[in-house]
Amino acid sequence: MTLGMIPVTVIPGDGPLVLGQPHIGTMIPPEVSVELNDLGRSVPDTDWWLDRLYGGIAARTGATVVRQNISRFVIDVNRDPSGVSLYPGQNTTTLCPTTTFDAEPIYREGREPDAAEVARRKSAYFAPFHAAMAAAIETARIRHGYCVLYDCHSIRSVVPNLFPGTLPVFNIGTNGGASCAPAIRQAAVREAESSGMTFVADGRFKGGWITRHYGAPERRVHAVQMELAQSAYMAETPPWTYDEAVAAKTETVLDRIVAAILKAAKEVEA
Repeated sequence: MTLGMIPVTVIPGDGPLVLGQPHIGTMIPPEVSVELNDLGRSVPDTDWWLDRLYGGIAARTGATVVRQNISRFVIDVNRDPSGVSLYPGQNTTTLCPTTTFDAEPIYREGREPDAAEVARRKSAYFAPFHAAMAAAIETARIRHGYCVLYDCHSIRSVVPNLFPGTLPVFNIGTNGGASCAPAIRQAAVREAESSGMTFVADGRFKGGWITRHYGAPERRVHAVQMELAQSAYMAETPPWTYDEAVAAKTETVLDRIVAAILKAAKEVEA
């Protein structure tokens, strides 16, 4: 690990909710930065501003926040560490991405990471995040008898390489219902539907490795991924400006979704 570069931040809370923020980081270790091209160093595929968008929700719910500080361009902690694709047959980025979401190269020619470098990054940056995530989930589960993992994501609303057309605002992922109790999925869908904003459940984004790996209703761990269209809270072009007015409306809906999920979880586990 690069001296002085902390790969993960944990903000402890005392509630049953864990907020995952795996793609918010923009840090790039020097030994990786020198291999990237200018586009790669600009980290365009970051989940910008999610700490700000969910800050009030975290405070109100007593959530524990687990935040990755290292850019997904170094290693993506929401990918299967074995390298197996989460979306077979569909375009996606890899464990150590070599392109942007638009399929543009992020490395200088011939400088992509080899197997040894991927293994090094897994040890230095992937493992600490997941150790922190597992500890946060287990702490909440022991304290409350159950845990709700809500994984926070966002992406530009139009990315033709990944999906056709315009993405709905709220993209709820539960791995087809396998990562949480049915009542929890239903609660999230109900609140998204009542918002009057566009939504889908288990569509193009049905949950990444975090949701699939940690969601285990039989162990009283319920996981839900929320992939937001970035147009619902920010400008989707550099410098990625936060839009206070638009974000406020979206945060109100997110607040209701999270509250409904927590209420359903408490009833399921009563």
